[in-house]
Amino acid sequence: MKPVQFLSNSAQIDNIIKGLTLSKSLFVSAILIGESHIGKKTLVRSIFPKQRFIDGKDFDALNRVLENSNEVIIYNFEAVINNIDSLDFENKRVIAIANMVKSTPIIEKKFAFIYNMPSLRDRDEEDINMLIDYFSKDIKKSLMIDAPINLTNRDIDLNENIKSLKSSIYKKLILNGLKGKDIENILFEYLYNNMEGNNAYRDNLSLFERPLIKAGLKKFKSQLKLSAVLGINRNTLRKKIYELGIN
Repeated sequence: MKPVQFLSNSAQIDNIIKGLTLSKSLFVSAILIGESHIGKKTLVRSIFPKQRFIDGKDFDALNRVLENSNEVIIYNFEAVINNIDSLDFENKRVIAIANMVKSTPIIEKKFAFIYNMPSLRDRDEEDINMLIDYFSKDIKKSLMIDAPINLTNRDIDLNENIKSLKSSIYKKLILNGLKGKDIENILFEYLYNNMEGNNAYRDNLSLFERPLIKAGLKKFKSQLKLSAVLGINRNTLRKKIYELGIN
């Protein structure tokens, strides 16, 4: 199996890694709790590369594994919270991975160690930049793109952690590689599927004007300069900015 890499310089995550690593020499159970798509399974797999992973959603299979094994890693553990009392953890090393469950007396009874893993939004800039660099290289390789990518904070979406981070990188790489004809084809498909009504020209004009003016303002940082570049009166440009709701 290919070695699993977990990227972080976070002190909080480093403490989790140390705690889980210590669990390898003890027959005690631990649970790792955190939001979806923050790398919980990747982290656990990097520490326990040979251990069997079982989905908590398959309760019958989970019970069979617990009956026949003294070491198991359970992901989607939130699916069995309501039946946790019926699971036998006695003299077993169980590592559970759960999405945002509250610590309750029964969880505290079942697990010797409870770890809360921070979301990407709570990790420092160094960690995020490390992930951006790693995923950018991986995505560029898979897409066979060799162009540089310059991401700003506005380009990055961390609301769904690694899922939205990777999506942000994909979008930026694809947008960077678009040519005029590609944009024309995209607009054609959009307009073909959505154009209707009695005022389609005016209704869809903002698709062209809004990005044109927003890009110009960002690039030239001056309404006076942009009005000259666009070849329109400055008052007309101001009116367009107001009508299009551009900040």
